[in-house]
Amino acid sequence: MVTSMPNLKEIKRKWYVIDAANCPLGRIATKVAGILCGKHKVVFTPHVDCGDYVIVVNCSKVVLTGKKLTQKYYYHHTGYVGHLKSTRYDSIMKNSPKLAMKLAVKGMIPHNSLGRKAMTRLKLYDHSEHENIAQCPEILTL
Repeated sequence: MVTSMPNLKEIKRKWYVIDAANCPLGRIATKVAGILCGKHKVVFTPHVDCGDYVIVVNCSKVVLTGKKLTQKYYYHHTGYVGHLKSTRYDSIMKNSPKLAMKLAVKGMIPHNSLGRKAMTRLKLYDHSEHENIAQCPEILTL
């Protein structure tokens, strides 16, 4: 039996659309992270970039369950001593809901060069319209 190893020339990348309206942020982020890394494919190999493109629409209508909207914080360190910045998720969801989705997905992909490359294939939109109609994306339901 011969085991085949996928290379970049053989990988066919597909486009998927996920509607985030009235769905929990974490549930969508795990699904998106798996597609970006290529874990849904038969030829998945951890050290090869074989993921697909993902378009997430209606990021502004995503739901945070429980008290996460007021109790969950996003922390960012500027690099200077004592400069740890914190932002509550209710202000993030009000000002830039795409950032909340991006942060959730970014935390679920590998923190290396493959993960950075995968994040470039993520397209986020606040409304139900998207600009990638020419790629003929498939609609995924959760």
